[in-house]
Amino acid sequence: MVSPWPSQAPYAKHHFSKLFEATAARLPDKAAFIGVDETPHTFSQLWDASQRMARVLQRQDNVKKGETTAILAPNCPEYAVALHGSLLTGAKVTTLNPLYKEREVEHQLDDADAAVVFVSKLFAPVVEAVKGNLPKVRRVYEIEDVWSIAETEPPEPEPVEVDPENDIAVLPYSSGTTGLPKGVMLTHYNLTSNLKQMIATGVMEEKSVSLAFLPFYHIYGLMILLSGTLGIGSTCLVMPRFDPDLTLDFIEKYKVTDFFVVPPALLALSHHPKLDDHDVSSLRFILSGAAPLPQEVAELGAKRFGCPVTQGYGMTETSPLANTSPLDAMRPGSVGPPVPDTEEKIVDLDTGEELPIGETGELLILGPQVMQGYWKNPEATAETIRPDGWLRSGDIAYLDEDGYVFIVDRAKEMIKYKGYQIAPAEMESVVMEHPAVLDAAVIPKRNFESGEIPKAFVVLKPGQEASAEDIMSFVADKVAPYKKLRELEFAESIPKTLSGKILRRDLIEQERAKSET
Repeated sequence: MVSPWPSQAPYAKHHFSKLFEATAARLPDKAAFIGVDETPHTFSQLWDASQRMARVLQRQDNVKKGETTAILAPNCPEYAVALHGSLLTGAKVTTLNPLYKEREVEHQLDDADAAVVFVSKLFAPVVEAVKGNLPKVRRVYEIEDVWSIAETEPPEPEPVEVDPENDIAVLPYSSGTTGLPKGVMLTHYNLTSNLKQMIATGVMEEKSVSLAFLPFYHIYGLMILLSGTLGIGSTCLVMPRFDPDLTLDFIEKYKVTDFFVVPPALLALSHHPKLDDHDVSSLRFILSGAAPLPQEVAELGAKRFGCPVTQGYGMTETSPLANTSPLDAMRPGSVGPPVPDTEEKIVDLDTGEELPIGETGELLILGPQVMQGYWKNPEATAETIRPDGWLRSGDIAYLDEDGYVFIVDRAKEMIKYKGYQIAPAEMESVVMEHPAVLDAAVIPKRNFESGEIPKAFVVLKPGQEASAEDIMSFVADKVAPYKKLRELEFAESIPKTLSGKILRRDLIEQERAKSET
């Protein structure tokens, strides 16, 4: 299926920072980022500091083309300086989750061959604790100090030529369902192309005002919010973490127009007791990504905020945007058609053969935003990118007659009950329809007779009551007999990543540990 949007080809083959440079030249005095202290940072200030930081890295740290710098920090305007200062040297940048523990930080810095690390003062002790095990790390900078550090050099870095289609720009690590995270090699061409695709869909405009609590270390925040702002010339309010009260205050005060969320954040804000006290009429849309959006949450959000709520779809491996809906042609439950110059098809899970419209199988993606491969992992690359260039998403989906994609679930997380396949995300959506349920997760639980059974973990809304039998009966009335829940456990919360994905693996491991005791 081909995108309904006009082609944006040819896609420019140049250094990713060129887009930022052009914006700074066009809109030098416009505020690009406004931090939680409400200090504005203009495009020219950020670009000047990025150039100076590049020269620091070249002259004081001898950073060469092809080396790796790393960023371990919550969202902040300085993130852009560390990112583009590094890119201007020809280095690639790997971004780390601020919630990582020492073992996880050490693994990624070592695996990515990091030579320089930018770290928030808050997390500096973590890096310091593992630095002795990382002989390749030559320097650690506290990211809050980039302004003063950059002032030590003029804004004239040594020019570096890059091969846009082959040289890696960013190396984020994907959170797979099994094993250690893998480095995803995204080139300058991948990122430049995906930004052009995003702009063509109207997801962001120069006049847009956005709000970023989605983490910049994650490809969603890094590209849609940080890079989208710098590339198109919009303004972004930068928050280090999700704060519902501050979010609503900022929407009202700065007239936020484009609101990017993950489902848990939209759910929390839609239930916020002070939402009606705020003027949120400036919002032109809410776009949810990174995790499946239950239809009832979308409908609640649209009702409470008074604007369209839509879904986007993508992966770290697609830079990330692959699908989104036109704001005037959304379809309930769909992540929309593919973005410009992106082809998609559904194939049989066993044979790999393309399936007809309406049939469920694995979603495959082809486009200029598809990654080069996995860092130091040719086997995983070969498993994910077919010889013909199509990316295996690992997501189960189907297409309708107009090319709108409906994600059913992850292939590796399917529950197999007596030979039947059950999609956890589908079951979670049904559980969430119960009026007493606030949040839910469904996992496979080992069962001697059936192989696996679907078990639900449920969080009730404050002040609401419901028994496990009530909810299981409610679900059984809405699904095929083989899909019905066999067990249900109430929980205080559902474990999730910062990007909103349910940590089913954690729940599965907890369940297995209980059965072994």
